[in-house]
Amino acid sequence: MKLLVDAGNTRLKWQLCGDRNVVHSGFVGLDADEPFSEITRWSGDIERIAVSTVISEDKRRHLQSRLEALCAAPIVFHWAESRRGGLVNAYTDTEKMGADRWHAMYGAWSAGPGGFAVIDAGSAITVDYVSGSGKHLGGYILPGKQMMLRSLRQDAARIGFDTRDARAGEPGASTTECVQHGLVWLWESMVARIQADCARFGLERTIVTGGDAEALNNAGLSATHEPWLVLVGLAAIDQERELE
Repeated sequence: MKLLVDAGNTRLKWQLCGDRNVVHSGFVGLDADEPFSEITRWSGDIERIAVSTVISEDKRRHLQSRLEALCAAPIVFHWAESRRGGLVNAYTDTEKMGADRWHAMYGAWSAGPGGFAVIDAGSAITVDYVSGSGKHLGGYILPGKQMMLRSLRQDAARIGFDTRDARAGEPGASTTECVQHGLVWLWESMVARIQADCARFGLERTIVTGGDAEALNNAGLSATHEPWLVLVGLAAIDQERELE
């Protein structure tokens, strides 16, 4: 079996895969004491571990030590590349691109023909556009919802507000409404821009992933929700790398 790991800024997602299917999957907080406790019973059956991560080098080494304690299988970290399987990265310095963005794009690229947009709504929100020919057209990186809220709490001392999800983007009548509706208003504006860009570039599909994916769809995004997109791309790349 193969263990696939997506280590983001706040969450760690994983899938344990057999020859043709996912045996088990889950996610935990990045700093969980025992992140792989659910799969220790399969540790002797794991033959290879593939990892996509954007965490700091210190945290990456800590993650590697946890994986080494789990089993003796080889651990392979996969990073962004300049090209693969017809997909061409717009970055000239691919080391500066988060591995999760590349793997999410490759997951969408491997799913079928046609241009697409990939939105990963996690701690940060990333948007990437890929043409039907496989050319990465570039993208955007924006603060995610919780990052925006933390910024207001930490950097604007007199803005006090309650934590409450909102779906309305209308002007607020209290500080809490102004903040929460303001986030929806920003997201609705972002969604409108994404959909306008997709029309301008002739992109046929939009795929969204990440913890706030459903909230983006609620803000009007017309997209397919694929929660495991990064691991789909990681699995495809790792399989190809084994055959190279």
